[in-house]
Amino acid sequence: MLLCVDADDAVRNATAETLRGAGFSVAEAASAADARERLGGDVDAVVTEQALPDGTGLELVQQVRETSPDTNCVLYTDVPVEEIDTAAFSDVVTEYLRKDAPAAESELLDLVEQAVAFGSQTAYPLPENEEARLTALERYATDPESLGDSFRRLTEIATETFGVDAAAIGLIDAHEQRFLSCSGVSLGPIDREDTICTYAILDSDVTVIEDVSEDPRFADNDGLDAAGIHFYASAPVETDAGEVIGTFCIYDDAAREFDERGRELLTMFAGETMDQLTLRRRLRDGGGEDV
Repeated sequence: MLLCVDADDAVRNATAETLRGAGFSVAEAASAADARERLGGDVDAVVTEQALPDGTGLELVQQVRETSPDTNCVLYTDVPVEEIDTAAFSDVVTEYLRKDAPAAESELLDLVEQAVAFGSQTAYPLPENEEARLTALERYATDPESLGDSFRRLTEIATETFGVDAAAIGLIDAHEQRFLSCSGVSLGPIDREDTICTYAILDSDVTVIEDVSEDPRFADNDGLDAAGIHFYASAPVETDAGEVIGTFCIYDDAAREFDERGRELLTMFAGETMDQLTLRRRLRDGGGEDV
């Protein structure tokens, strides 16, 4: 279902009818308060005017993100972008389309159809097999909090092997990275858009960033700056079917090179992590073969 939000009844009805004409089920709201009451798991996308009687469209999108991070949002408005306080909402992901743009209704349909077809609207890229990856994560890590002690030795050995400040094993779910074990650093859950591993799981090879400060993807990442992370390398924790459910990472506070032997060893650490997760799954499932 789509939610169309606009204080102008005639404009809102026209927009809703355009969307219904394309086969969508559409609910309508005349204010941000009304929209919040209608939000829920069945809303696939929100199309909102910026000027609302009880706030702004961007404020509404921000509230949507807090409760339903995957919901796609389109700011469909008469308000020029230069008049919108985008700086205050720099972390809010939404499409912007002027109502008076050429073929605006057609472009709105294209945006909504693409959003619904391809799923969540996020501030970070998703692997092509994201749905299968999340399903695999549920199979192998039903209780991540209970697994930490089993992996502590691996991360401690890794810090010594590579001579780095820290090592960690992280699993990446739909919205966060949670750590099974950390050595040399204490890391709680991190929003997915704020972690380097979000990008690392796009590749089945070892990811090396010799100087994080030089990578434009992380130029505004205050968390990395605060942690003093300048060197990063990780190998994918990957199932036999090719789903990358997490990473084995190493970090350092100084930029450095990383040779081919280092990549091989890091891959071995990640492989051992996956082997242990597989063993625990087999034991949990009663000793049967992993499938």
